[in-house]
Amino acid sequence: MGSDTFTLLVDANYASLYRFALSLTRNQADACDLAQQTFFIWATKGQTLRDLSKAKSWLFTTLYREFLRGRRRGARATALEDLPPAEADPPAPEVDLISAMDAEVVMSALQEVDEVFRVPLTLFYLEELSYQEIAGALGIPAGTVMSRLSRGKVQLRAILDRRGKSARDNIVPFSSQKLRRTP
Repeated sequence: MGSDTFTLLVDANYASLYRFALSLTRNQADACDLAQQTFFIWATKGQTLRDLSKAKSWLFTTLYREFLRGRRRGARATALEDLPPAEADPPAPEVDLISAMDAEVVMSALQEVDEVFRVPLTLFYLEELSYQEIAGALGIPAGTVMSRLSRGKVQLRAILDRRGKSARDNIVPFSSQKLRRTP
């Protein structure tokens, strides 16, 4: 495989692999290292893959296996809240403010979901992998993927409901008096 093919593969998959790694490690530096390690493994072993259309699945599988291998070695993971704010992130436009807040709430809640459910949720909804691709990446049957997605959604909904109730408890209601319009 030529360097042009490798460059195209990296360009097409780095962002989604990094997001998946970040959902696993909860640490930007570790996520970056994990994504880079995955591409290093591709550079050394990727030529063994006969069907390049399966490269994306191969990369996600490899990244997940490297994550598990690193964790078995005692790699430390930090909570997402402990990450320093990115200084280079541009401010979101006001038009996207509400959806950004919603996405931030969901992403934050997703970090509270048990890892066994968080991983398939991330792969399915954020990386848009199929059940079969997720099954292959995680080394589990497709039925287990569907079950974990279902249970993960229940857990995520419960977390969001709990947060919503907490937020609603802090809302001060308007007075019951009618507002008068001035002519």
